[in-house]
This record gives sequence, C-alpha cells and structure tokens, in this order.
Amino acid sequence: MKKAIVIGATGGTGAAITEELAKQGIPTIAFGRMRKKLDELSARIGEYANLSFAEGDALKPEDIIAAAQDADVLFHCANVPYNVMESKLIPLGEAIMEAANRLGINIVAIDGIYPYGRRQTDRVDENHPKEPHTRKGKTRLQFEHMLFDRGRWSRSNVIIARLPDYYGPTANAASYLGSTLEAIAAGKMAFFIGNMRTPREYVYLPDAAAMIVELAKHDHAYGQNWNIPGTGLISGRDIVRIAQQASGNSKAVIPLGRIGLSLIGMGVPVMKEIVEMLYLTEDPVVLSGKKYEQHIGPIRKTAFEQGIAATIKSLQTP
Repeated sequence: MKKAIVIGATGGTGAAITEELAKQGIPTIAFGRMRKKLDELSARIGEYANLSFAEGDALKPEDIIAAAQDADVLFHCANVPYNVMESKLIPLGEAIMEAANRLGINIVAIDGIYPYGRRQTDRVDENHPKEPHTRKGKTRLQFEHMLFDRGRWSRSNVIIARLPDYYGPTANAASYLGSTLEAIAAGKMAFFIGNMRTPREYVYLPDAAAMIVELAKHDHAYGQNWNIPGTGLISGRDIVRIAQQASGNSKAVIPLGRIGLSLIGMGVPVMKEIVEMLYLTEDPVVLSGKKYEQHIGPIRKTAFEQGIAATIKSLQTP
C-alpha cells in the first residue's frame, strides 16, 4: 500500500482508520461529504504532512476519481442510516466500486456481522453460513455479493472486514454503544440498547483500525471476508460501571428493549429500525479471529477498562 483514500473519513470507523494511516506515515486522502466535518476531523487528529482532505459526494464516482490522485487502496467506510439502508446502501457501494474499478485500485470495505444471521456456533468464523433472517441482514448480504462481483469489477480486488459493535473516541450514534458513552461523558441520563445483563462483544476502534490497515497491506488477503474481533465479552452493567467511574457521572442509564425503541421510534425513525436487530443483544454473535491470527498477525486487545476510560476522556476533552 503506497497511498490510501478513505471514503467516509468523518464517520466512526473512517476517522479511526484515517488516524491510523496518518500515524503510520502512509500518504492518505480523507474524503468526506461536509467540509465542516472534515475540518473537525483535522483538528482532532492534528497535523500530518502525509494527510490531505477532499470534499465530495461518494454517490458520484467522478468526485472520488478526482480526489483519489495516485492512491492504490480505497477504504470504504461510508455508511447509511438504518431507515434508508435497503434503498441506499447498495447504490452507495456501486458508486464507490465504479470509481475504484475505473481507477484500478483495491478496496477495503468495512462491514458488520448482520449477514451471518443467528449464530450456529459458539465462535463465528468466516465460513459460518450466511443465513440472515432480517431485512438489514439480507441487504448486507446483497451488498457483499455486489462487492465480490468480478464480472462487474474486474480491475479491483476487495476485502470485507467484519466488525462487531464498536466503541472508541471516534464512535458516534452509528454505534449502539457510542451514544451511550457520549451521554455518560456529558453527565446526562443515557440509554443502552438491549438488556444490560447479557455479555456482548465490542471492539475498540483504534484496535480495529490497526488490524484493518495491517490487513490491507497483504496482497493475499484480497477477495475474502475477514473477521475483526474485539477484546472479549462484557455486559452493559460493567460498561456503565467503568464509564461512570471514568466520567464521575452517576446519572441513570436506561436499557431500551422492543417497547422502548418502538415508542422512541415514533419520533425518531432510525430507532424503530433497531428493533429487528435486538436478537444480537440477546444471543450475541461472537467472532473468531483464528483466520486473522494465522494469516495476518496478532489480534489487538485493549482492555475494556483502558479503552472505555480513554473514550470517556476523549469525549470530555474540548
């Protein structure tokens, strides 16, 4: 990898990957839709001689092509809200793939675990059956098929890096846990998606970014799915305990189940869309990292106490 362009650089995963690329000295173009958010990202990351910024619309291949310069790897970190996923996810991916294919560069697409559906094994590896039973899972599986369509994209090779739910300094409302930690850091009452008893898997975004950037450097990794597992399992109660201790805030944190999400969803449509994904909070998918460890390297595992405390501190920093 000689030079990278990050599409969706101002989002949670995009910002983390942009920062990791910059820290490693890899020439990087951070591509985003809004100049204000690009400026905020620049202020947060700081100055790097190897980092530049480009404003454009990821739905327009010409904008990406104009910004890409001589990049040889494109990180697809752009996402869409839950309530428009079925109509907008694949058109967005097609536009980005069209640009990459015309440029003849490789793609690293960041995705989640929805295509797996309900887990059929204790640890889910890349060979686990993809039998999604939700609308979003089915859309995400169609997205995978589109990305790997060599008949359409003959000049670009693709990696799909699959993450569980994530948290970290750059996480935002797109992450279930992101908005919870933001509220705790701000000293406000917070909501927690799902029950707070069942231990679930989370990945710390700086860890995920480091593993994804390393993955992108290996030519043999392209054309495949790769799991990016988290540190381990943790319950919502333990997350809240650590976050409140780090923030000094002990205000209430309210778990949201089907009824609560449906009621809030009457005014905030994206919240209603979470209901069909609550199965993941009741019987969590836990990713296996064996393939990554065998072919790429060690799994980065920041302890939850350290990662959550660092996230709270970052969110409280003006």
